[in-house]
Amino acid sequence: MQTHLFISAEQIDALNTKLAQTISSDYKKILQPNEPLLVVITLKGALLFGADLVRKLTIPTHIDFVRLASYGSGTKSSGEVRFLKDIESSPEGKHILVLDEIIDSGRTWDFLKKRLGAANPKSLKICALLSKPSRREIEVTVDCLGQEVEDKFLIGYGLDYNEDYRNLKDIYACTF
Repeated sequence: MQTHLFISAEQIDALNTKLAQTISSDYKKILQPNEPLLVVITLKGALLFGADLVRKLTIPTHIDFVRLASYGSGTKSSGEVRFLKDIESSPEGKHILVLDEIIDSGRTWDFLKKRLGAANPKSLKICALLSKPSRREIEVTVDCLGQEVEDKFLIGYGLDYNEDYRNLKDIYACTF
């Protein structure tokens, strides 16, 4: 595997700052006084993104986690979404923002949106650091997006290859 720098840690930080400003501004308009935004971070990939972004928000937040899987050991999605960990908070009557590191085929977000949406939240949106629209199998709307990227296999900043490289501070494109 060969890698080259794709998005630097400084560029990631700038994207997170911009996303946090947009999210804070948008939700200040709809949250009631003392009403928190329920931020649902998708594990494992969005852990670093979520931690960095949430610390930049200027609105009250509660944090929860969900874990889904659509990749096995490799570089291609299996096409099947598996539910590994549900959120612990009740989504009913809450404003929910799901954080995901990348929207690829659209299957994971489509699955999660249907599942959380069935619990009658006040609102349900997704924020993704990255999106690969060329890989869409299911059309989805990304409500808040850091950056669109071309179809490259990426590692670092939560993105992995067989569970390796998630801890890198930058994002790298790989060729195999």
